[in-house]
Amino acid sequence: MDIKAPTFPESITEGTVVVWHKGPGEPIKRDDLLVDIETDKVVLEVVAPADGHVVEVIKQEGDVVESEALLAIFEVGEVDIAAEAAAEAEPPPSVGASPAARKLAEEKGLDLAKVQGTGRDGRITKDDVAQYVIEERPSPASPPAKAPAVDAAPAEALPDQAVGERVERRVPMTRLRASIAKRLVEAQRNAAMLTTFNEVDMSPVMALRRKYQDEFQARHNGTKLGFMSFFVRASVEALKRFPAVNASIDGDDVIYHGYYDIGVAVSTDRGLVVPVVRDADALGLAQIEDEINRYGEKARQGKLAIEDMAGGTFTISNGGVFGSLLSTPILNPPQTGILGLHRIQERPVVVGGEIVVRPMMNLALSYDHRLIDGREAVQFLVAVKQLLEDPARILLEL
Repeated sequence: MDIKAPTFPESITEGTVVVWHKGPGEPIKRDDLLVDIETDKVVLEVVAPADGHVVEVIKQEGDVVESEALLAIFEVGEVDIAAEAAAEAEPPPSVGASPAARKLAEEKGLDLAKVQGTGRDGRITKDDVAQYVIEERPSPASPPAKAPAVDAAPAEALPDQAVGERVERRVPMTRLRASIAKRLVEAQRNAAMLTTFNEVDMSPVMALRRKYQDEFQARHNGTKLGFMSFFVRASVEALKRFPAVNASIDGDDVIYHGYYDIGVAVSTDRGLVVPVVRDADALGLAQIEDEINRYGEKARQGKLAIEDMAGGTFTISNGGVFGSLLSTPILNPPQTGILGLHRIQERPVVVGGEIVVRPMMNLALSYDHRLIDGREAVQFLVAVKQLLEDPARILLEL
């Protein structure tokens, strides 16, 4: 039986074989994970169609494959339960390692039992072997003392062996990281991007969370009332007032969206992904929090689907969780606006002619000046600020 790559969506032309989870001859049960294919947006999983084993791996880790490309030859048959149990009880050094990792270990004469795997379920990858070789390479010993010779070279001309090696590690950029880099460069090259800033007093939102957190969790099955749901709802209300910020540019046309699909940037080990909270204007705070939590969990597990990240009319990126005080977020094409959130920090501010200490957050709105004028951008950000500093306006749509 042929094991083939998944059928890619129209927006994806090719993918890269990331890791084989099962090698030739290993007993495999139906629906066991065989191989991961990384595309520009997500990692697609290929599972076993039946009980059996892989006969031959056609596409190795790192190979580029197109939609429905042949990956491996699979033989259907009953799994030897006794052999599988014995293998799990006493795994050989090569169990839990990708074929590429085994090959590299064999070339280096390396015992795989000494390598710590960082892949899924502790599986040893090719990078793990390469890193082990670098880290465990013995430092060059000092050269033995030699009797001075008449024609010996001056000391300063001798090779600098005692200092040791300056190690470099070259690894290919992941397809997701390459795609992110390409899109960010395109956004800066193709859009007339500007950023406007403001600050918001987070005291009212923080007071609401303190007052109603326990009751909110009890009412909504343990869902916590976070900050992001307030920003999503405030952004939606501001977008209703300034439709251009919710629009997108398609060639010489402007598409004004009559719906509010808000992308929420999520940082993962593989890079930044932007799942989309759809029809955010129709969702309550608890529903928005549930959607964000669900997407965050899927992102951490590498389970996001293409559909989870498709579309989106506006994006929110929260650099504050990493300690950022101020930044200029880059547009997510073809969108025309992105809101950047930052760290909440207590600062002295003037209220009613008196200096008081308030928890303040810097906001940044990057926008495409081809469609959005500075006046609209500033007013949009002021609207978000006003909604957050008086959260009742969000519920009342004022």
